[in-house]
Amino acid sequence: MRRAGDFVHVSGTSSRRPDNTFAGAEADELGTTSLDIRAQTRAVIENLGTLLAAAGAGLSDLVSVTTYLVSMNDFGGYNEVWAEFFDETGPTRTTVAVHQLPHPLLLIEMQAIAYVPRRREGGS
Repeated sequence: MRRAGDFVHVSGTSSRRPDNTFAGAEADELGTTSLDIRAQTRAVIENLGTLLAAAGAGLSDLVSVTTYLVSMNDFGGYNEVWAEFFDETGPTRTTVAVHQLPHPLLLIEMQAIAYVPRRREGGS
């Protein structure tokens, strides 16, 4: 995360948990992996919220989000979860398909920009 004036830029954020596992990625007893775009999308948005909180902001302060999907076939599930957090007054959004993300269990990654006037950060 980096501040530039009244804007906070959050770099690519995934569904990675603090213990280095990924929300929405489960393996059964035979090692077969199941990936869930809805669970991953929800976790990414929640992770964005946690990161923004550290800058004195929240999801409502987002002005722009860029989403990277490994498959546009996942757009429906991603869009469904997006609507749980944002309506037409939410941030602008660009969604692009990418060949791969930094970890094979990731279906989605987001980067974001939030408007957070300095007077709100730390009371200054």
